[in-house]
Amino acid sequence: MLIGISPLIGPDLLHTLRSMGHGDEIALVDANYPAQEHARRLVRADGIGVMALLEALLPLLPLDHPLPSILRSAPMNDPAQAGPIHRAIDALCARLAPGVPVSVLDGAAIYPRVRAAHTVVATGERATYANVILRKGVITLPDPG
Repeated sequence: MLIGISPLIGPDLLHTLRSMGHGDEIALVDANYPAQEHARRLVRADGIGVMALLEALLPLLPLDHPLPSILRSAPMNDPAQAGPIHRAIDALCARLAPGVPVSVLDGAAIYPRVRAAHTVVATGERATYANVILRKGVITLPDPG
């Protein structure tokens, strides 16, 4: 256990977050997603839903704003649709990453983006089309001079 880091973030995921650089993306995918087939690097988070994992990750990960840095899929791969999980993802991101919009991708865009991600996290999320991609930004330190 570590102070200030959710126990949902296991050692493999913590290593991944620390290893990612500016512009790298991490994809949190639902239990139906072909994670093993699409992952360059795969971290298992079986039994953990996308919402819980997203809530644990967002306070730790600097986002590459103003570029699109939170992306999600949509029901039936149609960006005009949103189910309960998608509205919940949008609300959680608005609360934990205010001012960072959530971009919605169609199926033709989500699959190649997940395949190109630094890491794919296979969650236990049972809701369909509940996939989220986060793009890592930088931490700006104050000028010491």
